[in-house]
Amino acid sequence: MNKSILEGKKHIHFIGIGGSGMYPLAQILHAKGYHLTGSDNNETDTLQAVRDMGIEVKPLGQRAENIEGADLIVHTAAIMADNPELIAAKASGVPVLERSEMLGLISSWYSDAICVSGTHGKTTTSSMLTQIFVDAGVDLSAVIGGKLPAIHGSGCVGTSDIFVCESCEFMDHYLKLEPDTAIILNVDADHLDYFGTLENVIKSFHTFASMASKSVIYNGDDANTLQAVQGIEGKQMVSFGCSEGVDYRAVEIEHLSGSRTAFTVMKHGEALGKITLQVPGEHNVLNALAAVAACDGVGLSFAQIAEGLGNFRGAGRRFEIKGTVNGVTIADDYAHHPTELTATLKAAKAMDYKRVIAVFQPFTFSRTVQHLEEFRDALEIADIAVLTDIMGSREKNTYGIYTRNLAEIMHNAVYFPQDENAEYTDERKYQNFDDVCQWVIDHAQDGDLVLTMGCGDINKVAKMLLERMKGG
Repeated sequence: MNKSILEGKKHIHFIGIGGSGMYPLAQILHAKGYHLTGSDNNETDTLQAVRDMGIEVKPLGQRAENIEGADLIVHTAAIMADNPELIAAKASGVPVLERSEMLGLISSWYSDAICVSGTHGKTTTSSMLTQIFVDAGVDLSAVIGGKLPAIHGSGCVGTSDIFVCESCEFMDHYLKLEPDTAIILNVDADHLDYFGTLENVIKSFHTFASMASKSVIYNGDDANTLQAVQGIEGKQMVSFGCSEGVDYRAVEIEHLSGSRTAFTVMKHGEALGKITLQVPGEHNVLNALAAVAACDGVGLSFAQIAEGLGNFRGAGRRFEIKGTVNGVTIADDYAHHPTELTATLKAAKAMDYKRVIAVFQPFTFSRTVQHLEEFRDALEIADIAVLTDIMGSREKNTYGIYTRNLAEIMHNAVYFPQDENAEYTDERKYQNFDDVCQWVIDHAQDGDLVLTMGCGDINKVAKMLLERMKGG
């Protein structure tokens, strides 16, 4: 990255400024005094938050004329190559950066950039860290992948040298960052449409760890992570987990009433104290341990860390309880990989609900094909799994994979057959969502948990269910 690219720049235009990943970058650059403008196709709460900062948002829609006057343009990876605004940007002669490149540049401005990576748990751990620092009175900057109530959004900008940054491995985006502390929560076979093999995923995480200027905090219980950090030298190596021999260890784990989890933290064999989380599951114990190690590393006391973690009640779309109607609890979770589904559904089954009904939206055809049996094993943890059509996102269905292929190898699946030769339109998607909602309304019982799951727009089903069950 050319670190001088911002020299002499005054007007930065964001294509897709309403995205949760763009908003915190806009916050930071706005606070640094740059004149920002932006555009987006969809009206969202985040887009309104951008306007509330005094940033000009162009009328909805992306047009070539929106870039006029800008001397630097930033876009998200989700913007397609045929987008007229992006085409105009690339033809303008003005420098154009993808979001991860701008994030990498920003990360270089901080002397304590804590970059949180891992196939699973990045948003939760980044949010835990941010909560701890906020509650401890640290004026940090943060870029996280979900909304955190403590900062009223997905990011914040402060005056300290501490920067918490969610660091995504997708297309090696995190290799553009400059981490001082690199956290690796876990390494799993995902994004194989890009990486090809698990071995390539592990190599990528090894490269990321090697980039840390100060320390690497890694999951000592995860075999793939241990392989990824093998041979890393010249920085402090800090392990966490539940097994003997790690630097930060969780012992005496208790699953308490509601969604709480308690455990004792050991550091190098000595007890630091007890932490009580307001979120369920042993996967969140590991996320919290990573946060403990990072915050301890920058000098916070254990009392400050425990207080912040005790106040953390989850990030948006991470086992987020949306409401209860007629004794049926509706919750929403971002889990979209079999490992994430397994952890979340095991946590849900350990709670006090009568039944767990998982409403799952498969995301991308390639992931569904590559992990079909793993999806089956994960979803069969639920009492009932209601499946929507596959959300293809950036892909076309060249694989010939459909929801029925998953449902037919499961013992607990409900799905709604589709015309596989018909074009997949928004109208058909919402008909599918309507079918899903009606089934759940007809079959959910007092004491059940209905958990919508996926990284697409399945959260709309949670909202639809609440409205319809309330009679709205």
